[in-house]
Amino acid sequence: MHLFESVFSLRKPIMLAAFEGWNDAGESATGAINHLLASWTHHKLGMMDPEDYYDFQVNRPSIKVDEKVVREIIWPNTILFEVSTPHLENDFLIVKGIEPSMKWRTFAGELLDIADDYEVSMSITLGALLSDTPHTRPITVTGSGAHPDVAGRLGIEISKYEGPTGIIGVLQDAAHQRGIDAVSLWASVPHYVSTPPCPKASLALINSLEDFLEISIPQGDLPERASAWETQVNQMAAEDSEVGDYVKQLETSKDASDLPEATGESIAREVERFLRRNPGI
Repeated sequence: MHLFESVFSLRKPIMLAAFEGWNDAGESATGAINHLLASWTHHKLGMMDPEDYYDFQVNRPSIKVDEKVVREIIWPNTILFEVSTPHLENDFLIVKGIEPSMKWRTFAGELLDIADDYEVSMSITLGALLSDTPHTRPITVTGSGAHPDVAGRLGIEISKYEGPTGIIGVLQDAAHQRGIDAVSLWASVPHYVSTPPCPKASLALINSLEDFLEISIPQGDLPERASAWETQVNQMAAEDSEVGDYVKQLETSKDASDLPEATGESIAREVERFLRRNPGI
């Protein structure tokens, strides 16, 4: 990794990471990371060498032309940012990138070497997957720990997933092997509207990150974009009776499964989130 000079003195930083590709349905996870970078003061700390990790026939470089008609090639890459949040208990290292094509263990090792240098004690990866879920209901976000001990100590679920994994799974396992608490937050994106972006899922990830860390994150225009997205999908469903009927089936199934959770617990979460964002009330 090519490192730049640090401009912040980070306090107990937490690493946050999301990657384009297999782990990022509807670009929801990278959308959440983009929102965090737009909301918090940050500085580019390092960049991977793309020659080491990317197949450029899979992730092709692009050409950019500036106002002087000077051409520049933009290579696919993963970038590390340092983030200063003096109003919070922790600062952050944010990883925004593209799932690598090769050498995943080396890739994860490079990132975690930096985490070790900054004495990171927790790594949180953000992901999104396609699911049989209706767009009209709250987006479900599932949090899990890389190991039963971590899950039990942090009060989250134990990951019981078996099957193919992406760079998030590899990074989460490598972090745990180094003694870093590894947590993953996954948003369920309606599979019938998988075309990116999906701001409603990005907002759900931001809200879940708030709840997990017990912090307040500026919302910006994300709620408005999420509402506009839902309105647009509503219109699509209204114009296509087959899609509309399918959405109704998903709503019935979702409501039945969520009924036990529609208790004081969910209301309490909303109240706590409101109070964090409005400390003077």
